[in-house]
Amino acid sequence: MLERIKLKIAGLISLLWREVAKFGVVGGVAFIIDSGIYVWLLHGSMSDSQVKAKIIAGVVATMFSWVANRYWTFRHRRQANVVRELVMFIIMNAIGLGIAAACVWVTKYWLGLTDPTSVFIAGSVVGLVLGTIFRFFAYRFWVFGSAMDAEEEFAHDHEVLGNHKADTGADAAHSAGQADTGTVPTVAR
Repeated sequence: MLERIKLKIAGLISLLWREVAKFGVVGGVAFIIDSGIYVWLLHGSMSDSQVKAKIIAGVVATMFSWVANRYWTFRHRRQANVVRELVMFIIMNAIGLGIAAACVWVTKYWLGLTDPTSVFIAGSVVGLVLGTIFRFFAYRFWVFGSAMDAEEEFAHDHEVLGNHKADTGADAAHSAGQADTGTVPTVAR
């Protein structure tokens, strides 16, 4: 049983790796867009409005991110209902943007650090790292995840994560006293 769980976790990690790598590239480009706009606004017309500047920069980077993730990172998981997907993406990114803006707010108002370097680090380093971790899982499981459960290679994601235990062919064979081949079974959906 423990060996099967190890195999399932190893399989899940290898399947996630490609998505994580693509998500990282999109995130890197979005970081450049976000940071560039944020610095430009901080040294320009919004030098006294750091939180608003962070929100504007985040919105522009978010729109780039949706297009890139939809048509590249998660292209095999796009939802048929584009409006629902976009609404979910916007909601999850609003939460991620809120995380980054909250980091700027805490730095400026609680810590009293108002220099451009401090608020930049708070919003574009700490805030983006925390927001990115949240976004990856939100995209993977909620935004681009509706078709995921129907894909054979992801059929055991929820089982591995402990959300539910599906009765697989190997489990039924094992229960009936038949030999366990040690292979990872597939679930017909």
